[in-house]
Amino acid sequence: MPPFLVHIFTACGAACALLALLAAAKADFVTMFVWLAVALFIDGIDGTLARKFRVAEILPRWSGDALDLVIDFTTYVFVPAFALTTSGLLPGPVAIPLAIAIVVTSALYFADEQMKTADNYFRGFPALWNAVAFHLFVLKLPPWIAAIVVAVLVVMTFMPLRVLHPFRVLHLRVVNLLALAAWCALGVYALMRSLDPGPVVAWSLAAVGLYFLTIGLATADE
Repeated sequence: MPPFLVHIFTACGAACALLALLAAAKADFVTMFVWLAVALFIDGIDGTLARKFRVAEILPRWSGDALDLVIDFTTYVFVPAFALTTSGLLPGPVAIPLAIAIVVTSALYFADEQMKTADNYFRGFPALWNAVAFHLFVLKLPPWIAAIVVAVLVVMTFMPLRVLHPFRVLHLRVVNLLALAAWCALGVYALMRSLDPGPVVAWSLAAVGLYFLTIGLATADE
């Protein structure tokens, strides 16, 4: 594979972001999450491809890190914030202020050169608003409860927490990957059920998400 094709592959995440935003604008949130999932898949393997084909070494002019950050902000933060604002999941009076809080705090988080610990945990809530939005669409919490969840996570962005990166953290790696596989399987089922998979699947997804968010608290500090 020519090295520049890896950058093109990564940049296709921007196309996914646009298609997800267009779907969200039409309140087609299932399609929105499908495109966000495709973007997540691209984000999950493009780094491996870049290392395999020595992209940074052969094409130093083009920054894969900068490209990743641009696309990740749109798919992890901007599109989900738009969806939360327009979907009615949050109370009208606070929907836009909370969305602004999401994008501003996430922009600052993405600029943090120390967003990860030495053992590859994220510091604070790592702006995974695509996952948060997915859980809120599936759980269908009362709007003010959903608003409290969003507000707490906004604050947690800058708290001294250790949040799991399931691929890079070595501690309990097999368990973490199995949990991730279970979450993905449940998530696909939820999408197939038009984001209405029933309470057992919905709360099972939430339990796995809570595991990812809190398991770092059980590990020794760096």
